[in-house]
Amino acid sequence: MNTKPDFSKHANQASTAPAFLSVWDMHSYYGESYIVQGVSFNVHEGEILALLGRNGAGKTSTLRSIARLGDPEVKHGEIWLDHKPLHKMASHEAAASGLGLVPEDRRIIPGLTVEENLQLAQIAPPVGWSLERLYELFPRLGERRKQEGVTLSGGEQQMLAIARALARDLKVLLLDEPYEGLAPVIVDEIEKTLMHIKQQGMTTIIVEQNAVRALELADRAVILDTGSIVFDGTATEVLENEELRAEYLAI
Repeated sequence: MNTKPDFSKHANQASTAPAFLSVWDMHSYYGESYIVQGVSFNVHEGEILALLGRNGAGKTSTLRSIARLGDPEVKHGEIWLDHKPLHKMASHEAAASGLGLVPEDRRIIPGLTVEENLQLAQIAPPVGWSLERLYELFPRLGERRKQEGVTLSGGEQQMLAIARALARDLKVLLLDEPYEGLAPVIVDEIEKTLMHIKQQGMTTIIVEQNAVRALELADRAVILDTGSIVFDGTATEVLENEELRAEYLAI
């Protein structure tokens, strides 16, 4: 008799460890649809966590729930960031506490230049990420600072979306499908940037369909299946476990 592989012994294995961002027993709904089903995991400061799973597994819904966007609605659970209870905050309060989501569609503001997009997001006075420092991180944006943001290439718009998030002096960067539609050479450039900001202490959660690229970048991985965690461990464990990859990631 064929049986489904059991990786449950890995699930939530780090849930009791000290964490910078901690998600505990989170349940989220779109209307009556039960999407995020008791998700718990920790992310440590300066860590890159890959949040993976097949289409419809609940990855984006989990990110949006953490960001307190209200859609989906979190009906139960706790979310803590640097000892602050995000689960008690509205989305703008969570953002002010240091949480920043870069959505898949990037949402560059029409009619504004690159620099105006950044200035609109930047706190005053900037604590960590001045415009000059952002242009050092993304030289292409510096070259195009007076160009309207929506006229940039897809890769440059992704760089702008990440830079705009950093401009608010983030503690945790949430990335939803940052490689979508981008050429491999641009993905390489974005990965180098993410590694650079990691070295400066940035904590990142990345949702990405290109699971291999995400795993090669990440320290740890959480895999979702139908809204629940089926694996929580190191990225290396996933890369080395063919059965796990085939069952939940189709790679």
